[in-house]
Amino acid sequence: MKAFAAALVSVFLLGVFCSAQDASSPATDSNPDQSVAAAARANKEYKIDPQKEADIRRLLQLMGAERAMTQSMATMETNIRPLLTSSFPAGEYRDRLIQLFFEKFHSKIDSQELIGLAMPVYDKYLSDADIKGLIEFYSTPLGQKVIDVLPNIVAESGEKGRQWGEKIGRESMIEVLQEHPELKEALQARRKDTLPK
Repeated sequence: MKAFAAALVSVFLLGVFCSAQDASSPATDSNPDQSVAAAARANKEYKIDPQKEADIRRLLQLMGAERAMTQSMATMETNIRPLLTSSFPAGEYRDRLIQLFFEKFHSKIDSQELIGLAMPVYDKYLSDADIKGLIEFYSTPLGQKVIDVLPNIVAESGEKGRQWGEKIGRESMIEVLQEHPELKEALQARRKDTLPK
């Protein structure tokens, strides 16, 4: 669940980041406010069996979804702040703009709305029997342990995967450059061209 919350928040913040980068682009014919409104209407029009909705809400509460979403938002903000900073030209305005953006962003956060967005996803992929089974599992000591340790498992596994990816990426690049000396020479020439003079 915490991974789901992190992914949901990541996608949202990526959209915010992309919008910030495009803010100076010429306007297009599409109206983003209408798109957001249409998406909100579509979500409200989606009907879930009331009993299943109650079960999904219970499951999310049991799994600490609100806390996970809050933690994910804080982590994503920490990660995206430098990206936003590098997206805008330097100047005295930039820090103030980004600070005011995050203040405005925080004022609009509604964890219940975010949970509401997750409801149709749970409804789509899990039956009510699945939801009830998960509630039963997460109500056990083992289920609670899984909730507690899963963020650590995901974080540590992700870090090990990142290190592994860097290692094989480095090895692959070294081998390609050894196998293709012409590419190695072109790379070295390009590096010389880009050095400050």
